[in-house]
Amino acid sequence: MRNGGGDVSSILCGTREQIGVGRGLAEFRAGRPIVIAGSGEALVCLPVEGLDKDRLTAFRTLCAPVRPRLVLTARRARTLGIDADEPVAIELPDEVDTSTVLALVADAKSAYQFLPEPAGPSAAAAIDLVKLAQILPAVLVADTNPALANAFEPRIITVEAKAVARFRHDATQSLAIAGEAHVPLSSGMRTRFVVFRDSFGDDPVAVIVGTPDLSKPVPVRIHSACLTGDVFGSRRCDCGDQLRLALARLQEVGGGIILYLAQEGRGVGLANKMRTYKLQDAGLDTVDANTTLGFDDDEREYGVAVRMLQMLGATRVILMTNNPAKLDGLAKSGIEIADRMPLETPMNADNRRYLTAKASRAGHQLGHVIAALAEAAPPVPVEQVVPLAP
Repeated sequence: MRNGGGDVSSILCGTREQIGVGRGLAEFRAGRPIVIAGSGEALVCLPVEGLDKDRLTAFRTLCAPVRPRLVLTARRARTLGIDADEPVAIELPDEVDTSTVLALVADAKSAYQFLPEPAGPSAAAAIDLVKLAQILPAVLVADTNPALANAFEPRIITVEAKAVARFRHDATQSLAIAGEAHVPLSSGMRTRFVVFRDSFGDDPVAVIVGTPDLSKPVPVRIHSACLTGDVFGSRRCDCGDQLRLALARLQEVGGGIILYLAQEGRGVGLANKMRTYKLQDAGLDTVDANTTLGFDDDEREYGVAVRMLQMLGATRVILMTNNPAKLDGLAKSGIEIADRMPLETPMNADNRRYLTAKASRAGHQLGHVIAALAEAAPPVPVEQVVPLAP
């Protein structure tokens, strides 16, 4: 439908591809199947999150006579001993039950006995979409006819595989300021909250502290939301301590910006963060816990932060971070990094292993942690010291 020179449908709803991805995300979060189409194939896909016996049986019936396959990320495949750089698919025999499927998806140790094959582009798009939904990164898939989407009531949503790859870019470009107001904090600090919203409903927030001078490099903290640390003061991480220290530092220097982003658990989501905590309690560190579930060590990207800073007029910044990935992410997207301001917070018995992994394995610049570990290391016995050759 057209009105004048514009496409009314596109203006009101967005493109067909964008609508498909948005609805596909909602379906995956609700545990419902979708069809992903692309590269001459169509797959009916069901997220493994919430899978039980009845749902597995129903999905098999939906796919019959085709056997469903379990698609895993390359990270998860390597945990199972499969050499993979791309998502893999495992055909599920009829006798495989729900507990076996879930063990293949999330158990730290699982008896792997099936032959994997490359997942293909549409299945890889399903993995990308399930990650964006922040649920378990695994899906059941089966080859199907695109007409399947219309054979059910209500109909099964169809998502274009190529549109999934553009999701983050499209969401970032649609960002707009939804509302703002002055918010005095309990510390007496005066701030202004600027709430953004994209066309998919996410709402990142910029917290403006004081009156930063935008003609000079602006102190900026990019902070990933952490319910456990920011709100409840969890000792398992340093997130809440970093947020409070960043606020105090910004007040000291006369102002700055905190970008508060919905990237719980380094981008895996709150429920998956709890799953990684359980794996950590069983002995894994924070890096291995993420990859055991099939995620990358860090699933975050910072395009939305770049867009927020551009819209606020802050294109030269002093970044408050210990994470080199944040420096690289902003610099590669056109934000000038004038300097880095470290945020070194106390180490305690509960977050010691977490901070150690961040410093030694994830490359975070935590000099105080490395120094504390070196100081606490036991001295090398004299008999183990090898004399230098003359």
